[in-house]
Amino acid sequence: MSDTAPFFPPIEPYRHGMLQVDDIHTLYWEESGNPDGLPVLFLHGGPGGGTSPRHRGFFDPAHYRIVLFDQRGAGKSTPLGEYRNNTTQLLIEDIERLRAMLGIEQWLVFGGSWGSTLALAYGEAHPQHCLGFILRGIFLCTPAEIDWFMNGIAWFFPEVHAEFASHVPEQERGELLQAYRKRLFSDDAAIYMPAARSWSRYEGRCLFLKPDLQAIDDFSTDQVSLGIGRLEAHYFLHEGFFTDDQLIRDIGRIAHLPAVIVQGRYDVVCPPASAYRLHQSWPGAKLHMIDDAGHSGYEPGIARALIAATEQFRRMRRFA
Repeated sequence: MSDTAPFFPPIEPYRHGMLQVDDIHTLYWEESGNPDGLPVLFLHGGPGGGTSPRHRGFFDPAHYRIVLFDQRGAGKSTPLGEYRNNTTQLLIEDIERLRAMLGIEQWLVFGGSWGSTLALAYGEAHPQHCLGFILRGIFLCTPAEIDWFMNGIAWFFPEVHAEFASHVPEQERGELLQAYRKRLFSDDAAIYMPAARSWSRYEGRCLFLKPDLQAIDDFSTDQVSLGIGRLEAHYFLHEGFFTDDQLIRDIGRIAHLPAVIVQGRYDVVCPPASAYRLHQSWPGAKLHMIDDAGHSGYEPGIARALIAATEQFRRMRRFA
């Protein structure tokens, strides 16, 4: 590793497969690194974002048994963009089914953005199976955060938000989430695909402190757009399938476990107030505010902090 390229070298999975979880959904999963190493579960963002080979690089492959999977409707899981039978509670059940299939008793849980949301929800449901948490770009899926994503980002990216809003007729722009709902969940690809591309590109253009053209291109592809656009809207419309402030209210269930929170100071997608609020509710968690970063886990300062956390856990199996 180096300060400019902090990731571990690329590796390939030693095992992967497809796990059918119901009559609709089949999930892609993989293991890489050390088969006898410390298990770590990587939870991707979105919802609908999917995993990438690059995600393996946060972990020392000589030490970690690295488990990645694509959540329902995301990445290589099928059907792509499928929102039926897709709730937070079902994702938690999927994680437990995967854990049991792999014969893992406890694992470190690593998640960013929506992955941090799901990590907290999973941990609060099954604390006995968690060794600790590494969380980035905190999203608690509250109505205020959802409203910020749909409308507040315009304060920092006015031209990007204007382009996002321009996809729907002017008379519908006062309720953007509902306007996109009508299009994203159409049965006509000529209607839902342009809406999905618009939604996903909107997010992709706001991820980094400084624009990353490759990320924008990636978020503009049909493969990424359909998962991101449909599933983010689906989960937003249902407020993450949570009760009021559930993740903060139930934090006591995991407060005894070690955790590191990594947050970009200038994260416009998931503003720092949520990370600070989580830390206030969980004083034992270590909060690292990265002063030269936005939202993406690939930004150098955030990547270094995340890898430092995985290395600290590797050395100590706990956080000092």
